[in-house]
Amino acid sequence: MFYKISVLILSMILMYFSTAVAVERNATRKAAVVYDRPSKFDHSFNQAVFDNGVIKLKVHGVEVKEFEPANSVQIEKGILKLAARGYNPIVGVGYATAPAIARAANLYPQVSFIIIDSVVEAPNVQSILFKEEQGAYLAGKLAALKSHSGIIGFIGGMDIPLIDKFSCGYELGAQSVNSDIKILKNYLGSTLHAWNDPSKGLELAIYQIEQQADVIFSAAGGSGLGVFQAAKDYQINAIGVDSNQNMLQPGIILTSMVKRVGRAVFKNVMSFYQGTWQPGVFQYGLESNWVDLAKDKYNQDVYTEEFERIINKEKALIINHELERLSLLNECAISGGQ
Repeated sequence: MFYKISVLILSMILMYFSTAVAVERNATRKAAVVYDRPSKFDHSFNQAVFDNGVIKLKVHGVEVKEFEPANSVQIEKGILKLAARGYNPIVGVGYATAPAIARAANLYPQVSFIIIDSVVEAPNVQSILFKEEQGAYLAGKLAALKSHSGIIGFIGGMDIPLIDKFSCGYELGAQSVNSDIKILKNYLGSTLHAWNDPSKGLELAIYQIEQQADVIFSAAGGSGLGVFQAAKDYQINAIGVDSNQNMLQPGIILTSMVKRVGRAVFKNVMSFYQGTWQPGVFQYGLESNWVDLAKDKYNQDVYTEEFERIINKEKALIINHELERLSLLNECAISGGQ
């Protein structure tokens, strides 16, 4: 009898401590996500993180503190404050968070940081990069296949190395279809406002349309909404970026060059709590669809099955390192600052 009681007490003690450990583990699941611009609802880069990263983390029991800074000064203040309050890991969404992440990583070596679209070399920082040039190559090829005028457009948010990767890949893809194709390029500005200026996006798109561009690729975040409006008004095609934006203008948006940034945030924050997280630089490309062209019910009439077959064949060549112009495409990544 004494033996049975002892076993019962021991079992209850073990259950208590197991429950306590589980509660403590869940209690420490406090992550933070810091955006590099004021609005997370941009239908593009930031919203991809929110929809497919933040929401999924919360579903899996992670407390996520979000911070939307009004300017670059607030980015650093926000990250330092979050680190001081024990949030771990802290995710910097976008290249503009890099200086603040670098400083915070040095001041708080016990905190782990994740940065998207930039590299910070520190023993407690994980840098996540995407091979945008690969997706942009496919977008350029599709644009050239669709174009009737032989003139296509590219509108970037800022003229920076990251966007140069998009531009370079887009140009190579278009030239693989038509070596004489003309590509118009314009950029919205030199400050973070460039990513959230639909009026300027509309203005630049109309400018390119007046020069006979009939497909325009917008790599400009929320400013792309203006590009899509111009495309609708003038009945040409546009290409979205980062999130799947096809539904914003059905039949007008030819496709969207998606980056699975939300999926990357979810994957790597969860790996931190699972004990498999590692610092260093990690790159995601066409393989496993980390970068891809979106096709759904909103664009199936313009992104035809014939176009899809051509794009999928080209995608396989890139993944298998068999693309004839692969060395040139890889140079896009180098020129883009990686």
